[in-house]
Amino acid sequence: ISGHANQARITTFPLNDPENCIYSPDVISFAREKGYFTGADQDFSFSDTYAPLDFGAARFCEARVWAGFNQVSSGMDKYVDYAKGVNLKNRMPLWVKPDRKLTVKDVIGMMRDYYQGTELDMTKDVGAGPYQSIVRWRPMTWKVDGETYFHERAISTQQTGFSFVAQSRGWLPDPVGGILWFSVDDTYSTVYVPMYCGITQVPESYAVGNGSMMEFSDNSAFWVFNQVSNLAYTRYKDMIADIQKVQSALEGKFISYTDVVDKAAVELYQKDPAKAREFLTDYSVNQGNSTVMRWKELYRYLFTKYLDGNVKVKDGNNQNPKVKFPGYDESYYRLIIEKTGDKFKYQGGSH
Repeated sequence: ISGHANQARITTFPLNDPENCIYSPDVISFAREKGYFTGADQDFSFSDTYAPLDFGAARFCEARVWAGFNQVSSGMDKYVDYAKGVNLKNRMPLWVKPDRKLTVKDVIGMMRDYYQGTELDMTKDVGAGPYQSIVRWRPMTWKVDGETYFHERAISTQQTGFSFVAQSRGWLPDPVGGILWFSVDDTYSTVYVPMYCGITQVPESYAVGNGSMMEFSDNSAFWVFNQVSNLAYTRYKDMIADIQKVQSALEGKFISYTDVVDKAAVELYQKDPAKAREFLTDYSVNQGNSTVMRWKELYRYLFTKYLDGNVKVKDGNNQNPKVKFPGYDESYYRLIIEKTGDKFKYQGGSH
């Protein structure tokens, strides 16, 4: 597998292998004309010429590729200094071979990386706040006392508009063989819904014109998923657990249904291709719209459960719930003390 994250990764490449390497005929001559490159053709490096690496390119772009590779291929730890931008000469390969065959679920998991399990884990530094948030508000870089600092930039980010995993099965009829596992908003808290490539319409909740960036729609997948994720950002480590229960149930259902849907669609296709496409359209549209409805229910549940920073659960048939006041982790309380000293120390003994 290979990966690119807003940074050119191809260096040198075969100049006389048209079956495996296609490139613009003026890729080198243009660079010479502009003064970008002066060496021999065989030494031409696309990335070094057109997009030279620097700290930002490594830490903000290449690190995300490294994170994806690190999930599926062993031995990537030897490139962590490159991903951190401290050793640009230790360039990682253009592609890696996964340790095992990847499933759709595996690739979706790659889309949900925030450097968990590595020294760049975004839940482990003070920027995560008291609830171990994996998001950092933009801008990515800022200055303090004349020095520039930065936030990590992970694969999973609140900046995501949409993402998808494309699954291609060449042994099936074209309308059946391709599935876009499509999602909107933050990959870590979204749901990837199967959209077969043979469908003739999209779910209303995902359709163009149903809301916009400055026009809220309570039936738009984009806005409904953003409602949940942005609420979760306020108490992340608690709410994400509730979100993942629903997320896992929905995606698990979709993945388990795939073989059955494929089989039914192929049988229909052999008799009437148009009917097969109608069947796949109905399935994808229904799953898309029902997912958004389920997410609206989830928002109402989360809003009610975590209202005002408390945690409420139903107490049998009683009108009022059981209420817990979990507060913050001890590490956050210690941070408050570190910054404020005795300002908030309770006077007059313990309480």
